[in-house]
This record gives sequence, C-alpha cells and structure tokens, in this order.
Amino acid sequence: MENVKLYPDERIDDLLTNEMKIIQSKEVFCFSLDAVLLARFASLPLKRGRIVDLCTGNGVIPLLLSARTECPIDAVEIQERLYDMAKRNVELNGLKNRISIYHGDVKEAYKFLGNGGYDALTCNPPYMPVIGGEKNKSSHVAIARHEILLTLEEVIQASSRLVRTGGKVAYVHRSGRLGDLIAIMRKYRIEPKRMRLVYPKAEAEANMVLIEGIRDGKPDLRVLPPLIVYKEDGTYCDEIYSIYYGDRTEE
Repeated sequence: MENVKLYPDERIDDLLTNEMKIIQSKEVFCFSLDAVLLARFASLPLKRGRIVDLCTGNGVIPLLLSARTECPIDAVEIQERLYDMAKRNVELNGLKNRISIYHGDVKEAYKFLGNGGYDALTCNPPYMPVIGGEKNKSSHVAIARHEILLTLEEVIQASSRLVRTGGKVAYVHRSGRLGDLIAIMRKYRIEPKRMRLVYPKAEAEANMVLIEGIRDGKPDLRVLPPLIVYKEDGTYCDEIYSIYYGDRTEE
C-alpha cells in the first residue's frame, strides 16, 4: 500500500475480500451494495481486451474489477473531488499501471476515449430523475444519485459509442426503471442478454436490477435466479456474505 493524501473528512476502509483499501467520505461518497454486485455480475475479458467504467465515483468498481481481470481498465468521473479520490484509491492500491482515471463528462467520453474501443463497460449511474422536491444536501451525493448532469438515456447512448460490436455493457439500476433500461438499450443497439433482480428480503419486491447487453447482439434474454440480500433475521444471505467476505469456513 502506498501513502496518499487524505482530507479531514476521509477515512481508509478495507475493500471486502480483495486485500485492498479504499478512501471514503460520508460527506462526499461511500460505495454501497449496488456497486459491489455490479462488479461481480459484469462479464469481463480475462487477459486481452479493454474495460471502461462510467460514473466511477471513488473508483470502487475498477478496483473490484481489477481482481477479476488482467485487462487495462479506464474510468470516467465528472466531479473533480471524486475524480481526485478515485485517482488516490488507484495509487493507494498500487494499480496505476492497470487503472486509468479520467476527469470528464460521460456524454463527451468518446472524444477522449475513442469510439468502439472497449470490450466491456460497466456503469452504476444516477438513479433518481430530477422532478423537484428535496434532494441530498451534499451536492456531490446529489449529482451521484440524481440525473442532474446525466440522464439514463445519455448514459446508454455514451455506452453504445464506447463499446465495439459484440462488446458487453452492464448496469445496475432501480428495478422500477427496467422498462426504460430495456427500451433505451435497444434504441442504441445494445441488446439485453442477461438480467438478475435483487430483492432486499425473500418476501419483498425487487428494488434493484442487474442487466447486461451486447452491442448489436441478437435478441435472447436470460433471466437469472433472484438474488436475496437479507435473511429473515436481518443477516446477509450466504451469496451476499460470500461476495462481501469470502466463502464461509467451517468452525
């Protein structure tokens, strides 16, 4: 681990089971389950290919992806403070030779990353449309969670420009936006191919969806088994536990 600068509101946490560390700030950005699930769900090239993560925040998804692939990973973040945090997280974990962080607008990413050069793309985009009412008090959190600077359609249009024909695009989003996701993905020639709904508890409605499409793919959507987060007693289900902490060992 390398020494990096920390702001007064920041802390360094363990990053799950990957023996990595991550800089976080409750005032600016902390990763949550959706990012972790996306990093596990996405299909990746293992040794040859290029990967890009959009709306990267503090860089948690590229860090997690780096444990699953040897391919170079690029990432884009528009907020300067989060871009700086992501860069420091890459440095902290000694991954500067594998992960490159770009400060820029996702809508303009093709201008500095090129058209059609990526084999896989991930994105945990802003979930909430801007329809008035109270938003998060922190502007950093508001921009990350609300479609203030970037809409769902703009995310998918940018994705379609960045991946090659046959390239894979994976998103995590609110399950209530599933209809929009499928419609807009098809509009921009990303055919949905794999989907998994995430449920907070077995008896609850789904609240997240993981979906992956292929640029110019043929229609054939696989709906994977449901992913349940919590047991009745409030503890993680075994699959979630293993994602966060590794497989349980017998005592």
